Amino acid sequence: MDHRAGATRLLSMDTHDSPAVLVATGVAKTYDSTIALDGASLSVAAGESLAIMGASGSGKTTLLHCLAAVIAPDSGSIRMSVPGAQPIELVGLDEEARSQLRRTHCGFVFQEGLLLPELSAVENVALPLMLTGHPRSDAERAAAPWLHALGLAGMEDRRIGQLSGGQAQRVAIARAQVTGAPVVFADEPTGALDSATSSDVMDALLYATSGQGRSLVLVTHDAAVAARCDRTLHMRDGRIVHEETAR
Repeated sequence: MDHRAGATRLLSMDTHDSPAVLVATGVAKTYDSTIALDGASLSVAAGESLAIMGASGSGKTTLLHCLAAVIAPDSGSIRMSVPGAQPIELVGLDEEARSQLRRTHCGFVFQEGLLLPELSAVENVALPLMLTGHPRSDAERAAAPWLHALGLAGMEDRRIGQLSGGQAQRVAIARAQVTGAPVVFADEPTGALDSATSSDVMDALLYATSGQGRSLVLVTHDAAVAARCDRTLHMRDGRIVHEETAR
């Protein structure tokens, strides 16, 4: 499977008529006297890739963490559509409920991958399934095709320290997808990579998310990375101040 071809197909997708999988309205978050989010509102369509940009301290990572049920906002509404069920209101959920939601409906890709170095590539990808009760053999059987699809066939048994930075990020992308999560959240997924590797990792990330009809919400400082997404939101002082749509 050619993940570059998949990413190319993605860029021509029209997501404007797709149903929203995530809708945030008036989201606010304050830390002591610092306003991190000041009434941020947005929606994310099924199969859409959305980039969030802004200077350090603009609130973009706080917004991502609220959307992904990592932290609870102080006020506002965040509704996530769940296949086969009524939309879930994230605001007001306790930590246990947010944790369950993250395990079943959210995928995560971070700047440093946050992979477990003592595990092999296939074990890292299979881990989310094992944490939800799947037998190890079944979890690894489901994980292997994602490694193959992302160009890592034959590397299933390698430890993370035996992989390049770009290869490790593709393992993280596979891990984010193995549960079938409808939304993947990525926080500076190319921030530690050179430009050529960054482009390759974005190919893989877009193929694995929007290319499969899943949604991607990505925080980045890199305008070239944001330009690969369907839309870009720009933040300042906890507010969304500008929106761009890809041509």
